[in-house]
Amino acid sequence: MFAIVQSLGWPVWPLIVASIVALALIIERLSALRRARVVPPTLLQDVLALHAKRQITPEVINRLEQNSPLGRILAAALRNERAPRDVAVHAVESAGAHAAHELSRYLTLLGSIGSVAPLLGLFGTVVGMIEIFASQQAGSNPQQLAHGISLALYCTAFGIIVAVPAVLMYRHFRTRVETFLVEMEQQAQRLLDALFAEQTARSS
Repeated sequence: MFAIVQSLGWPVWPLIVASIVALALIIERLSALRRARVVPPTLLQDVLALHAKRQITPEVINRLEQNSPLGRILAAALRNERAPRDVAVHAVESAGAHAAHELSRYLTLLGSIGSVAPLLGLFGTVVGMIEIFASQQAGSNPQQLAHGISLALYCTAFGIIVAVPAVLMYRHFRTRVETFLVEMEQQAQRLLDALFAEQTARSS
């Protein structure tokens, strides 16, 4: 493989750089977007249990905020427990927007690589075609002709090889982020309902 890359020359190097960056982003997002890390399965139940026992303290809220994106949203609700509901909802929405931004980190770059890689492959193809025409203008040069054809074909193939996984993983991650955001919104709504139901019961 290294011999092929070396023989093709500089037109293929942008694709190699793009593939390395795409692979690094995919590995990073696979780690960052694990369900247990974003939406811990028992976190809401634990928070509701602590609240029922009157064990919610500033220290608990701070630890909850550092726990996960879901924890940050639940912490925003707890901090505004005694505020009017619309104020608490606004705080939760702000925390949710911040969580959405964090979860979507690097996805735009990954999607851009998926879109640009075929163009980089096409650029290599054009360079190869130029070499083919140059070989014909300079007389019959079989070696330059073969190099131009291989450059055109390899760059096209490399562009597709880089683009397909990048686009697929970009769409997979976007779907996963949207799913997590819906789940976090639902859990935050359950916590708000529990907090303000108790507040209403105390005031009546």
